[in-house]
Amino acid sequence: MDNPPFEYSPIVDRPPLHWPGGARVAFYLGVNVEHYLVDRPSTSIFAGTAHLAPDPLNYGWRDYGPRVGIWRLIKTLDRLGLRASVLLNSDVAQRYPRIIEAGRERDWTWLAHGKNNSTLQAGMTLEEERAYLTEVVDTIEAHTGRRPRGWMGPALTETFQTPALLAELGLGYVLDWTNDDQPYPLTVPGLLSVPYSVELNDIGLFLGKSLSGPEFVRVVKDQFDQLYADSADSGRVMALALHPFVINQPFRHRYLEEALEYVVNHPGVWLTTSDEIAGHYRSVS
Repeated sequence: MDNPPFEYSPIVDRPPLHWPGGARVAFYLGVNVEHYLVDRPSTSIFAGTAHLAPDPLNYGWRDYGPRVGIWRLIKTLDRLGLRASVLLNSDVAQRYPRIIEAGRERDWTWLAHGKNNSTLQAGMTLEEERAYLTEVVDTIEAHTGRRPRGWMGPALTETFQTPALLAELGLGYVLDWTNDDQPYPLTVPGLLSVPYSVELNDIGLFLGKSLSGPEFVRVVKDQFDQLYADSADSGRVMALALHPFVINQPFRHRYLEEALEYVVNHPGVWLTTSDEIAGHYRSVS
């Protein structure tokens, strides 16, 4: 069924988009806080054992995120005055309450990100997916005290009915369609797409392309500089996608700090969250 949930809209034909305070680039951190099942293959650093259950090598590597990496990241965000837009598996809310506590103290934005990152809703029937999404959203609300407004599927997966089901649940935007530098309305009434990135993403850059830390800094700076130049007449969004089990490994973390300092200390930047980007876009559209 060749029917994506959006219309074609060339960015050069749109009215100018203006961010608060005259900012040119709206910058947010998409922090993936995830749980992986121990008996199922998933994102791996070593393919040789990825088919095993359990797989201590790869599971332990992923589990570094909630045990250690997230706390290293939090110290940096606190120092730079940045709030996270957290792509949250609902299993995290139940299994790692200390992370939820830390996020609530810092007024993080919570986006629903499926139950865990080992379960994809692709192939579910309409009623199966409705029940699944309802459980995910209700669980996150119960543990964070805030109903999520945004969604990103595990591995950015959806079915053809996902957007409509999310709208039924009261969500207002998705990150799954990474095809723009500005928010735009989906064909499902009331639902927006907010920019996210599969390229400016630590998994793809470090694991897919084997970038070094200094190369990562260069990529972030280049992305920002181009978007800033593009935004002379109309605002842009820059999303930096992070996974604490990747970017917050000790030998990489310092390069994240260097990259973030470049953005944070640059004039004309709105340091914000995905919720606030969606909300502002609605208010001016």
